[in-house]
This record gives sequence, C-alpha cells and structure tokens, in this order.
Amino acid sequence: MTSSKNINNTINWTNALSPLFKIYSKRKHPLQYKNTYQLLVMIILSAQTTDALINSIATELFRKFPSIRELAKTSPEDLYPYIKTVRGYRKKADWLVRIAKELKDDKNIPLEIDQLVKLPGIGRKSANVIIREAGGPPQGIFVDLHVLRVVERIGITKEKKPDKVERELMNKIKKEHWHDTGISFSYLGREICRPTNPECKKCPINSICYYYKAKPPT
Repeated sequence: MTSSKNINNTINWTNALSPLFKIYSKRKHPLQYKNTYQLLVMIILSAQTTDALINSIATELFRKFPSIRELAKTSPEDLYPYIKTVRGYRKKADWLVRIAKELKDDKNIPLEIDQLVKLPGIGRKSANVIIREAGGPPQGIFVDLHVLRVVERIGITKEKKPDKVERELMNKIKKEHWHDTGISFSYLGREICRPTNPECKKCPINSICYYYKAKPPT
C-alpha cells in the first residue's frame, strides 16, 4: 500500500508518464463496439460484468436492436433474452430503454459529460470512456479499478475514491493528456500491474513507482 508520505508532488507527471502514453494511448477500449450507440449500450451493460462477456453477446443484441430508434420501440422485457447473462440485467434493460426513449436517435447521444451523467446508468467513469472513444475533447479522466490500483502503487495520489482520484489526476496532468491517462493506466493494470504477481520489471514507469522501489530485491 502507498502511504501519504510516499506521494511525490515534485514530479512533472505529464512528462514522467510519457513512456506509458507512447505504448497505450492509441489503444481502443476493450469493448468491441462499432459505433457510439453500441459503445453506450455496452458500457452500461459492462458495469460489474467482464468486457469479454459483453463482447460475446453484442452480435445478437445489435442484430435485434441495431439503433436507438429500434431500442426505443421495445420494452425492457424484450431485452432480457439477449442480456440475461449480464449481472443486474433487468435494471440495465430498464435504463437502456429509458435512454432510447429520451434520445430517440443515435445522433442525439451527447458528448458532454454533464449531459451524459444525467442518463440512467452513466457515471463519470462511463461518460469519460464514451467521450474518449467517440473522439470528443477531454472533459475528465476515466478511473476504473485498474486505474485505482496503478495510481496508488506509483504514488501519484493517496486518494482512494474514484471522484477524488480523478480530480487529483486532472490537477497533475495536462488536459491534452487526460484521455491518454485513463486508457494507459487501465491497460497497464490489466497487462502488467495486476492485483497479484505484477510484472514490475516490465513496467515502463517503474523508475518512478514507489511500489517497485519498496519491493525486496529478487
């Protein structure tokens, strides 16, 4: 665990993270969407569910409901057979139909964070992912479980709540790299900085990582 005394406020974090950005910043989110409508639906379904599961049900789901217009014509119960393996699928089906009836058309999907978070099932993390993947300008930094683990280990913040972590990252990293930050930390957490047995020697930013420096030599 990283203690408050290990938070280094003298580092230029934008520069320090540049090796990470070079590796991960151009990657797309692991959800295999084809347009912003699909991304919106899959993001909502993926809460507390693996991306792999959502990817596996996407083809049949979007064959039946190819757009917001089609989704708006249905009922939550009509969605159940296609998403029943998803945790909380009844609640999520209700959210999706409510969103579809409100937006009415794919072109009406907002790319402003204050508008996205008004939609049921969309918080700041999901909104930031949607904005990044849809090519909108950065308005925040998405913070998932992987990001939370990585930022604590490297010592960029002592905060643990996603909203506070996001705020501190936004204060320490230049806005032009906000999109790069979330996706880079998330992939680093998935591939190298895993919960158990992290491969620290492979990490491109281990030179600034308190967790790595504190590990006994092997």
